Amino acid sequence: MIRKLCSGSGLGLGSRFGSIRLSQRFVFLIFLSALITVCFGAIFFLPDSLRLRRFFLLSTDPQRTDMAGSGQGLGPRPAAASSHRQTEAHIGSLWRGKEDRLRKESLLDLIRQGVTEGEHRVINNSESGAAAVSGGLVETSNSHYAPSLEPRVQSADPDARSHREKVKEMMKFAWDNYRRYAWGTNELKPLSKNGHASGLFGGLLGATIVDSLDTLFIMGLQEEFREARQWVESNLDFNVNGEVSLFEVTIRFVGGLLSAFYLTGDELFKMKAIELGEKLLPAFNSPTGIPWALINLRSGVGRNWGWASGGSSILAEFGTLHLEFVHLSEVSGNPKFAEKVMGVRKFLNRLEKPHGLYPNYLSPVTGHWGQHHVSIGGLGDSFYEYLIKSWLMSDKTDEEAKTMYYEALQAIETNLVRKSASGLTYIAEWRGGILDHKMGHLACFSGGMLAMGADDAPGDQSKHYMELAAEITATCHESYQRSATKLGPEAFRFDGGADAVATRMNDKYYILRPEVVETYMHLWRFTHDPRYREWGWEAVQALEQHCRVDAGFSGIRDVYSTLPHHDDVQQSFFLAETLKYLYVLFSEDELLSPEHWVFNTEAHPLPVIRRNTQEQVITNDQ
Repeated sequence: MIRKLCSGSGLGLGSRFGSIRLSQRFVFLIFLSALITVCFGAIFFLPDSLRLRRFFLLSTDPQRTDMAGSGQGLGPRPAAASSHRQTEAHIGSLWRGKEDRLRKESLLDLIRQGVTEGEHRVINNSESGAAAVSGGLVETSNSHYAPSLEPRVQSADPDARSHREKVKEMMKFAWDNYRRYAWGTNELKPLSKNGHASGLFGGLLGATIVDSLDTLFIMGLQEEFREARQWVESNLDFNVNGEVSLFEVTIRFVGGLLSAFYLTGDELFKMKAIELGEKLLPAFNSPTGIPWALINLRSGVGRNWGWASGGSSILAEFGTLHLEFVHLSEVSGNPKFAEKVMGVRKFLNRLEKPHGLYPNYLSPVTGHWGQHHVSIGGLGDSFYEYLIKSWLMSDKTDEEAKTMYYEALQAIETNLVRKSASGLTYIAEWRGGILDHKMGHLACFSGGMLAMGADDAPGDQSKHYMELAAEITATCHESYQRSATKLGPEAFRFDGGADAVATRMNDKYYILRPEVVETYMHLWRFTHDPRYREWGWEAVQALEQHCRVDAGFSGIRDVYSTLPHHDDVQQSFFLAETLKYLYVLFSEDELLSPEHWVFNTEAHPLPVIRRNTQEQVITNDQ
């Protein structure tokens, strides 16, 4: 451009004036370039700034810790008409703090030990869901694992909004009553109108509060979120002299705190999660590295449940720590959390499995299996869930988790999956080679699990696994439909003339469990078949009719009775899981999109750990 202007001047006088005009333009262009550089530099390269974020983020984003202590921790409530979509958009594009990264030397140490790098990938400050530049490195969002059976399109369901608002009202009702009658205790007794204690948590308190943090935030219940945060800051104390369940505390407390941190950026939640994680580490001090089920938070002494097959550890407990402990390493920069769970997985991978199946009991002392009981329901369930979710959370770099998952799935399908006389597909339990034709409510999560992993199935199995997921989901729906309350029993059978119904009194109860609606949510998101929303709405109506009492929600003792007897417990997972899954079911796909988030087994969303495209992908070949 400059060359063209100069060459176009033929006369001396004209050249002089042309030169003056050129200099003015050149100076103006330099000034404009400098201004643009300064503006964009302020946005992208200045140190992390609360006020800068407040300018660019939506009003639904709670402020960071440095403001929360002043009593102004949350901004004003957004208008009701726009708060849900703002929250969806915000959660669809969250930032990660620059300080939350692993030290390079720690990462290299893990790699030398054979740990898959994808499990410990450095996450720089980035916006999930799009290519982003951070610290000079480009990160891409290339994880897409929706099954290819049908295109992912947005729904035009006119009832979705009203259904979602109903679920939000149920959450507020459950929370308000907990707040009124059981504040600071672990759970609410809605009939007795006082707190409920559980042996799972020892002297640790506040399970419902911590379990509800992300649900309150996602639903835009900002006032309630503020009071929950204040309780965590002032009252959540881990220095208790009591035994807690390593599994339950990890999935509810550690998972809840990590999720709240990732959703809000509030350092309080991160520091609390790390503090609790440190207190849980002594549970891994066994001869094999397989953790004890119970740990005293003050003394660090661990032991197992007395009833668990000669002092064994339980597969679903020690196998369901991976997501949380990997993220503890992510936010702390300390690889020891990830090392512990990777050690557990490697130990399991080396063991010989009967018929390729994983029994539910394993001795942490000898490293031998206990009694050969295999279940995809209670005692085994979430171990399999965490294998496929570890693969997805690692941005599909954790090859060890992927291989173990599909090998286990093949063994399950060969040995446990059956069809009833009426054509219902179910997953039986295996007791030393003998099939028990029973399926638990807990096993109903497997429909969603199959859908999550279908797209990455080896060979041409993707369509097959999606069909299997749909069949199992339909069976679990039938277990609801065949009861008087339209709620499903704890376990249902397929023998002796029974078909998807409970035949024993101790299997007929329902304790506000989430697994069936969890699977509805996943199947809806991967297929957009409207029946899954219809089935979810049936569950909402049944909960309202049979479980809602004057001061909260209660489980019932017999789903086949038209006058149900309530058990007087509002489980914390009802707020953390059941209501959250229903809310997401009736929300648009941007809210906690599966491309960017993985739910832990307590429905606490954790972000996918993105692979940095400028780093070599290192896979675990051990």
